[in-house]
Amino acid sequence: MRPSTTCLGRFLRGRLPDRNPLRRTTDRVETVILAVLVAVFCVGAPFLAVAAADITHTVAMREMHAQRASYHETTAVLLDAPVGVEAYPVFTAPQADAWWTAPDGRTVTGLVTASTADRAGSKVQIWTDQSGDLAAPLDPAEVPARETLVGLGAVTGLAGAVLLTGSACRRGLTRRRMTAWETGWLATEPRWTSRRYGTREE
Repeated sequence: MRPSTTCLGRFLRGRLPDRNPLRRTTDRVETVILAVLVAVFCVGAPFLAVAAADITHTVAMREMHAQRASYHETTAVLLDAPVGVEAYPVFTAPQADAWWTAPDGRTVTGLVTASTADRAGSKVQIWTDQSGDLAAPLDPAEVPARETLVGLGAVTGLAGAVLLTGSACRRGLTRRRMTAWETGWLATEPRWTSRRYGTREE
């Protein structure tokens, strides 16, 4: 029985830097390209993830400072008890009608998020913009999740670029192998055919 060989084993064995005389130049070039791409990903992925997270953190901090400068925190008074929807697959936070005072002194009404323990007349803290409409400033607790998401996206993008580059190089080398094989066969086929089907002279 022939020993079983996995696809990974065949793949790695075909790229060993040995002195096999059957190994073509394109095979060795493909091995070098593969090694370079793996090194680029291993070195670049952590650096890219950290850089993307740092940039995201800086942008988030600027966004929060800008929002804090333009948004206003005020108190809203509930007009009724909060009600939430808890029917699968829809789950919404409890909301209630409320009123609050805009920065220009006007009274504004609208739906605000509150706790189920609140009742009509309860007070909740909200954020509004310059016109008195509800605003949702970036929560500092959301920043780490945003950094992680952007970092993963950057690493995924790098992995995709490496795979596409490797695939393009492999296709190009495969075309060169097929061209070399056809050229060699055109030179060998006439001699091989004449030896196989030729008649012996007496």
